[in-house]
Amino acid sequence: MSSAAPDTPWPIRILHLHSSFSLGGKESRAARLMNLMGGRARHTILSAMPEALGARDAIDPAIAVDFPKDAPPLHGKPSLDRYRMLARYMGGFDLVLSYNWGAMDGVMAHRIFSRRHRLPPLIHHEDGFNEDESIRRNWKRNLFRRVALRTAQSVVVPSTLLERIAAEEWGAGDLVQMVRNGIDTAAYRHGPALPIPGLERRKGDVVIGTVAGLRKVKNLTRLVALAAHLVPQARLVIVGEGPERAAIAAEAVVCGWDNRFLMAGFMPDPHRWIGNIDILALTSLSEQAPIAVIEAMAAGLPVVSLDVGDVAAMVAPENLPFIAKDETAFRNSLKRLASDAALRRTIGAANRRAAAARFDESDMVGAYEKLYARALQGYGPFSGNWVGFD
Repeated sequence: MSSAAPDTPWPIRILHLHSSFSLGGKESRAARLMNLMGGRARHTILSAMPEALGARDAIDPAIAVDFPKDAPPLHGKPSLDRYRMLARYMGGFDLVLSYNWGAMDGVMAHRIFSRRHRLPPLIHHEDGFNEDESIRRNWKRNLFRRVALRTAQSVVVPSTLLERIAAEEWGAGDLVQMVRNGIDTAAYRHGPALPIPGLERRKGDVVIGTVAGLRKVKNLTRLVALAAHLVPQARLVIVGEGPERAAIAAEAVVCGWDNRFLMAGFMPDPHRWIGNIDILALTSLSEQAPIAVIEAMAAGLPVVSLDVGDVAAMVAPENLPFIAKDETAFRNSLKRLASDAALRRTIGAANRRAAAARFDESDMVGAYEKLYARALQGYGPFSGNWVGFD
């Protein structure tokens, strides 16, 4: 975005504590911000699920990033000894960024030992919940968060729903900062440049698609069932990877999708292929501000979704009637759009305008730059003039 202050030491050392580093919304955003930092930062990534590192492919090869094998475990039975080891490890960095509940042991380690070990500033990012907290938060976890987050510089959330939860249920109060997710909307203007492998589109086909990690909270077996037999020309494409792959494929067989169903796996660079989809569909049990919705909007697609998180506030007014209160309304919305190409084009155009106006990544990147610079101010050799993004 701008040049660094000449007296600022480079690169800064950032420790990322992730619940998982399988590619999803938070990982995609984290990788994008790392790429924009370029040579200004060196990154170390710990995952509470050490084998879940699928998002590493989204990091530019030129970025200095480590995935250490000898770091203290981020997941395990709570104990002072393990927290002490985590705290000592943090001491080798200039900034600690933690993400979601799975990284909360790291946040607690920072809470207990920050003064004793003069630990670097920590910013916690919370992007949503798995199926076990999709309806109601676990009171024990809420209590843990209340205690652990007290030494965080900020608690960053992408939605108004999470903003309220963090302030009221976790007691984060003035620490809470809402930063809406953003993407390079201009990259989506020109339509798809790549096909979706395996998608053989016939004349008259309507492609219903979703982009998600294949986890239970995404409720994709239900999408498979609800979209079945809508209109004869409907096809269903799911882009993503995860542990629910076999269950989703089995449901497609039960629902009789046959060769009209495709699981395309993980695909990078959605701006190059998402335009092959005609309708983005979401049946998630829990969402906040899904990046997939922003990507679809930027590509000029209509969105059919259950009413979760901030989705209703994200889409253009023309799309709002297709954000469904229940499964019956969801299926009716999907059927109506699948049967009306002109309506799809009208809503898609409105969504494209809304995405460019409200969800361009320049706003998101500027907000993160200010947050990280403020955290670094007064710590070690850094000043509030830190400029970390291209």
